[in-house]
Amino acid sequence: QVNLGVISCLTGRSDYILLDSLDHASIIEGSRLSFSKVLKFEHNDMESLESKLKKCHSDALKLIVVDGIFSMDGDIAKLKDIVDLAEKYKATVMVDDAHSIGVLGKNGSGTADHFGLTDKVDLIMGTFSKSLASLGGFVASDFNTINYLKHNARSLIFSASITPASAAAVLAALDIMKSEPERIQHLWDVSMYALKGFKEMGFNTGKAETPIIPIYIGDQDKTLLLTRLLQDDGIFVNPVVYPAVSKEDTMIRFSLMATHTFEQVDIALEKFAKYAEKVQVLNEK
Repeated sequence: QVNLGVISCLTGRSDYILLDSLDHASIIEGSRLSFSKVLKFEHNDMESLESKLKKCHSDALKLIVVDGIFSMDGDIAKLKDIVDLAEKYKATVMVDDAHSIGVLGKNGSGTADHFGLTDKVDLIMGTFSKSLASLGGFVASDFNTINYLKHNARSLIFSASITPASAAAVLAALDIMKSEPERIQHLWDVSMYALKGFKEMGFNTGKAETPIIPIYIGDQDKTLLLTRLLQDDGIFVNPVVYPAVSKEDTMIRFSLMATHTFEQVDIALEKFAKYAEKVQVLNEK
């Protein structure tokens, strides 16, 4: 809802929105509602982004919107290169930190902080529903931009506020992130342990480098069957199938939390190996 409201009211028909090809669906929908010219560049490909920027009229507003951590593939946006191109072509940068808050940066403050680019990124949005374990979302920017959004973002104006309990839960989660940084370090330790384990077993994890680990299957039926077998045996995973991704890129998304232990990851890896052999997926994509 944040992306719908923010993106749709920042640009107009004569402006440009430049999107990574793997941006979240809410970014795409917000762009459509803006009636702006939408240009997609290849995933994390700076040559592709620059070629799109060159097509934009120099006097038009150019808004580059990327995920900080990409929700399906589990890799990180090349934010430094994106910011450099934005400065070169006088574009505005917005980062969707839905999957980065609580994961990247000092005390989990996000992608821009992770790269030391907080002052270079124009807008940062995030959700309270993931690492902060609540409801709602936010957008951070300069005073004038926020004031404009308050009076023009329709998804904000015509929505009810989050409940006091939800707000209190967010504040409590932020306090924990600041006072217990070891949780984030453990999250990274257990995530890299799991990623290494999947790779050693022969699973295709693509370019994953975060606590979101895609296990590419490449077959819709096998993806759904493997998911069911794992879930029935106590391993919670998400199937990602067509039309969310192409039929060739079907996957199972394995996501880690700071509360997961190495022992739990070992159990999950053992069950992945067991059922992958049964479904015969290790020789697939």
